[in-house]
Amino acid sequence: MSTKINVIKIGGNVLDNPAQLEQFLTDFASVQGPKVLVHGGGKIASELSKQLGIEPNMVNGRRITDADTLRVVTMVYGGLLNKNLVAQLQARGCNSLGLTGADANVIPARKRLVKDIDYGFVGDVESPEQVNVTFLASLAEQGLTPVFAALTHDGQGNMLNTNADTIASTLAVALSHQFEVNLIYCFEKKGVLLDVEDETSVIHHLQPQYYAELKEQGAIFAGMLPKLDNAFAALQQGVKAVIIGDAAEIKGIAAGEKAGTRITL
Repeated sequence: MSTKINVIKIGGNVLDNPAQLEQFLTDFASVQGPKVLVHGGGKIASELSKQLGIEPNMVNGRRITDADTLRVVTMVYGGLLNKNLVAQLQARGCNSLGLTGADANVIPARKRLVKDIDYGFVGDVESPEQVNVTFLASLAEQGLTPVFAALTHDGQGNMLNTNADTIASTLAVALSHQFEVNLIYCFEKKGVLLDVEDETSVIHHLQPQYYAELKEQGAIFAGMLPKLDNAFAALQQGVKAVIIGDAAEIKGIAAGEKAGTRITL
């Protein structure tokens, strides 16, 4: 079995665009070797919430997840979106299995502690060491591709809404004990941009010293900083490389071609 594995997270804007999503799934299905797909789906969850008379409540870009909202995100992430992605991958010859962190106890988490804001049923992953890597490795051996919704559980019977980027990095770090892992964040941009207004200003290679300089200059779009901080944390915990790039270029990125922003130590 291959010792390499790609953990690929697909961003919300691609999920919301049927044509882009179809192309991404076709390309993802053709990526060779073991792979894992992680997805969110916030915009679709917000739309359904409104239809059900539940007004979405966001603070600092994060969803406050009360009991009613938890029901909606569980339905949307774990049901509607997850199973449609699996069905579409099956149609493309990619034998996949839809999962949440609760299934096979793959990703235990805990409810976020209340500090200044009560986020409700939002999960924080305790440690990559708790991930059920044996189960994930057995799926890879069988040629099955796990498709993870952005949901975990607390071990007390509660589902928890959990950031999809965090789930992807947690899985990547956990798998790095047995595999050579590339963690790939796919969205609608070509990579990390020096100038958010200029699509051609892609930073092709980012290392800690250069990143520190860019942060000090305020050169990187603020919304990208948490993703980059997570990327460097994943590298320090054993992930081989983190790539942030265009979902339309996933085949090339997964094959190691010069596309997107490659982040290394």
